[in-house]
Amino acid sequence: MAKWKIAGINFDHIHMGDNLRSAYEHPDARIEGLCDAQPERMREAIDNFKVPSRCVYTDYTHCLQETEPDIVLLCPATALHGQWTRKVAPYGAHLIMEKPFAASLAEADTMVEAMAATGKQLLINWPLAWYPSHRTAKRLIDEGAIGQVLEVHYYDGNRGPLWHTADKRVRTAEEVQREKPHSWFYQRARGGGSLLDYLGYGTTLGTWFLGGSKPLEVTSMVDQPAGLEVDEHSLTVARYPSGLSKFETRWGTFTDPWTQQPQPRCGFILVGSGGTLASWDYDTKVTLQTDQVPAGQAIAVDALPLAEQNPVAHLIDCLEHDRTLTGPVTTRTSRIGQQIVDSAVRSAREKRTVGLLN
Repeated sequence: MAKWKIAGINFDHIHMGDNLRSAYEHPDARIEGLCDAQPERMREAIDNFKVPSRCVYTDYTHCLQETEPDIVLLCPATALHGQWTRKVAPYGAHLIMEKPFAASLAEADTMVEAMAATGKQLLINWPLAWYPSHRTAKRLIDEGAIGQVLEVHYYDGNRGPLWHTADKRVRTAEEVQREKPHSWFYQRARGGGSLLDYLGYGTTLGTWFLGGSKPLEVTSMVDQPAGLEVDEHSLTVARYPSGLSKFETRWGTFTDPWTQQPQPRCGFILVGSGGTLASWDYDTKVTLQTDQVPAGQAIAVDALPLAEQNPVAHLIDCLEHDRTLTGPVTTRTSRIGQQIVDSAVRSAREKRTVGLLN
């Protein structure tokens, strides 16, 4: 029998299918319940993971009371992260919240407070955190391969959030256009837009690469596409004591990075006092440039242990070995990332440079 019971609640975000797959394939986990107010959104997961009808719910309270999960996967719209954390926390499960942390720093803090009262773990899942290329880059940084990290250059996104479903199944242009007017991704009040969707990736992993350093001030600009109330492209510059870093988000890349890297490439370039690293999403290598090898050398990405491959495996490993969560998925690192995001939102709205918000 599996030791850890998992429930997936709220299917707003397409990543629910990916996170449920991590639970389904974990040797010590079992999907005990699925819940969404719109049953049709669960159909693919029910079929993929062979979930019996008795384990499928439309009322989250019934789901939690009857399945008593150890871990709950949550994938609500960004603006509802705080609300859903507060709803589920009293039931005593550990929570994995799909990225981003929240729509605001204040909401992120309410999530931390709600979970602190339970003594359970809150993991913020940033899928980029599990890419072997970025894990390998962090190992090389920790080993001193490029000295002190001074700059983070981040560009990331995809063709758009409606072009694919769980397991990266591609949708047609007709499907995308039909859903766009109704999708929360394109609604300001629900936390839509590329900035809130993707900037937290860059600022949170960037904080990880920078060893927890915080910027002094932030300048951000977003596009204003005709007919849309949210951005599809943002550019943020953060000034740190060590220099400038930049973070760019894009819905509308020429190709999706998991099929064919677009130009510009999606991922990170990290500049240190003694070298540079290029770490691209989904790549099988990172490129290290140093004084000894100024032309750069390709380094194969690390083979990651299960505990570093996905959020479910990481949380279970920490629970089984009485270890704390590590890396960008911790609320401490994610909060710094959220501070930068909130500052970027204010900067873009007021069209000026702002100090880091607390």
